[in-house]
Amino acid sequence: MSPNTIDAEATPAAAGAPDGPVLWHLALVRGDDGASLDSGLAALKQELAAAPAAADVPVRVRAGGGGSGAHRGAVLAGGGEVVELGAKPGDRTQPVAFMFPGLGDHYLDMGRDLYRDFPVFRDAVDACAAALEPELGLDVREVVFPDPAAGQPAAPAVDLRRMLGRDTGPRNADERRLDATKVAQPALFTIEYALARLWESWGVRPSVMIGYSLGEYVAATLAGVLSLEDALTLVARRAALIDALPEGAMLAVMLPEAELLPLLADGTSLSAVNGPEFCVVGGPTEAVDALAGRLADRGVVSRRVTTTHAFHTELMAPIADQVTAIARTLTLNPPRIPYFSNVTGEPITDAEATDPAYWARHLVSPVRFAQGLAGIGAGPLLLEAGPGQTLSSMATVVRGSDAGAIVAAMRHPLENRSDTAVALKALGKLWLADADADWSVFPAGGLSAAAAAPRATEAAVEASETERTLHELWAKLLKTDRPIPRDLAFFEIGGNSLLASRLLLRIGRAFGVEMSLRQVYAWSTLARMAEAVDTLRAGGELTGSAAGSSSHTSGSQARFTLPNGLTVSHQNEAETLHFYEDIFDHRTYAKHGITVPDGGTVVDVGGNIGLFTLFAHYEASDVTVYTFEPAPPMFELLSRNAAEHGVDARLFNIGVSDTESRAEFTFYPRSSGMSSFHPDEEEEKHNLRTIIANQQKAGGVDAGGLAEHAEELLDVRFEAIPFTATLRPLSAVIREQGIERIDLIKIDVQKSERQVIAGIADEDWPKIQQMVLEAHDADGEVARLVALLEDRGFSVLAEQDELYVGTDIHNIYAVRGGIR
Repeated sequence: MSPNTIDAEATPAAAGAPDGPVLWHLALVRGDDGASLDSGLAALKQELAAAPAAADVPVRVRAGGGGSGAHRGAVLAGGGEVVELGAKPGDRTQPVAFMFPGLGDHYLDMGRDLYRDFPVFRDAVDACAAALEPELGLDVREVVFPDPAAGQPAAPAVDLRRMLGRDTGPRNADERRLDATKVAQPALFTIEYALARLWESWGVRPSVMIGYSLGEYVAATLAGVLSLEDALTLVARRAALIDALPEGAMLAVMLPEAELLPLLADGTSLSAVNGPEFCVVGGPTEAVDALAGRLADRGVVSRRVTTTHAFHTELMAPIADQVTAIARTLTLNPPRIPYFSNVTGEPITDAEATDPAYWARHLVSPVRFAQGLAGIGAGPLLLEAGPGQTLSSMATVVRGSDAGAIVAAMRHPLENRSDTAVALKALGKLWLADADADWSVFPAGGLSAAAAAPRATEAAVEASETERTLHELWAKLLKTDRPIPRDLAFFEIGGNSLLASRLLLRIGRAFGVEMSLRQVYAWSTLARMAEAVDTLRAGGELTGSAAGSSSHTSGSQARFTLPNGLTVSHQNEAETLHFYEDIFDHRTYAKHGITVPDGGTVVDVGGNIGLFTLFAHYEASDVTVYTFEPAPPMFELLSRNAAEHGVDARLFNIGVSDTESRAEFTFYPRSSGMSSFHPDEEEEKHNLRTIIANQQKAGGVDAGGLAEHAEELLDVRFEAIPFTATLRPLSAVIREQGIERIDLIKIDVQKSERQVIAGIADEDWPKIQQMVLEAHDADGEVARLVALLEDRGFSVLAEQDELYVGTDIHNIYAVRGGIR
């Protein structure tokens, strides 16, 4: 493994930018095999932890390799931490497609750190600002990067809470100034254009591009259809024309285009097609409100989009001729880089790109983003080159199992992370994915001998016939045509218990051997499973546990995109979906008058991987969450998810009880929701059987292949790992943290709810406004808990969700002031 180096010189900060840039160091390394790579990465992490970056430069990037360089890794140091981004064997060189977001993903201070740290980015922003000033009558940099000393820190311009249907209050003056269409569109163009130039300076050039609405103007400029000066003229004058139009409204609708179109009336029209069942409509406000009512009557999910105008609808038609007239004064050229048209969903043609009237059609036509993404196909890596991560979420839905090939280059507005760190991590992800880029722009130098010296290694291992056949079986089950790394577990790349049961049947037909479900879990990587199959075919027995091959014991790197677009780290897809449906779809903890207020304090007892913690964070603004999870593997995932989504959380790796003590905890890695201080395996198996049966009746579980392996599946799911956990009373934490009010406490602790409640001191009960708990009704326990909470001044309701009929699991809702 050999290194390379490039330095980015320290530069003056932007007006209003914070002083003292953070020192960042990204090391991109490769080796001939996993052993030398692991050795080098370990040495790098140690070296960078001691000296993360030289004081004379804010950013240093090093990359390179010796030999074939088939194995790649990356380490990012800065901000007081050293993070290994990953280590994987390269599959094949992949081209990169750039995606440019549209209006709505902008926010104050987008790219501020990039402006400070990278001359290429800063020069591009400065050039755009100079060209725009005569058109706008202001310096766009002062709008995007307002002086933080002038007032309170700006709230994000786009809030996922709003996307989930909750407004977060009035906008401040800086936000309103940026949100004006005549300023927002030129500002967004400026940042996206500068970001693209930064990536090109890093050797990452697009093979194809797609923009969303205004984003297509950035793609056209990079493709040479418009010069930068002409593009800025067209963007600024078009934005001013739109700003003068009457306001309108837009509505996101969860329906396919064909089902939605017959429902449009009264001037409403299709504005965008973002996915197979995700469209946007726009029109006059009254007509959009009426449509929302009709959709609600049909049970169709929809939400209002935060906007000032009905973009890409007939309400834009009054200015279409003026846009064409502006375009006629500009020089339009055939594209030098292919990109997809919003108007047609197909690659832009030379005739379209050079037709001044095309830009008027673009103004009034729906954005066919999903069709364009499908046209790009699964081959290229997708880089979202703009603020926010909306296009990445859409692409995840359209691409399905290829979601891992999607990289966001800027932070979400709710994330409190350095722009520079996010961009460098994205660069590291492209390196790990073997992106088709000119990595030679990062020349060698600067690593210690321990990190740079490759070790003698075995020759590269060629996949056996068994492994190739297994690869085909996995690919069909996981519905992917991408190469599957041989050292990743089946359960880390989308596999789950039901798919594993189907895999057993296909292995039996393909190889004439019988594997157990337990063995699939134990020998779960492609390489190890091939080894197991060959052993069985030769008449041997599988001994040992193939330690380290399963993703379910600890340290899981599995990622999962929830149906609402949020991405989380998790261990078990079926269980994660179950929790998601409970929390987000059925809103189990937000019924009967239970609410999460803005600025509220929420306590999550039994946090698991943190889905309720995320729910509370996105349900309202400025929520503080105190989350308790005793199992270290779950706490690791909880911490990862809370950090990734920028939750204001205090996390405690402890159990909650009525005394200060320690107790043995039984952790079920593959059924973590049933882990307990009071294990009863037979009862828990009964509950799980019943829940699965109820899901099957409701059509929520595909039972194919399950019946034959049902009992073995339960045995595997309840393989236990015992450990000793610390227990503390809740009131002890309330006192230590200075908590004055608890707006909502959720308790889900698998038969320990009585101990949790007993640990609340008398003086702390008045602080609690609402409580929701899952309770196990053993010997009338639910009735006793209801009476206890009523005595504490709550209105209380107990009910059983239809999913849990046949079990002893109930939910109890307690509210001061009455249940609705």
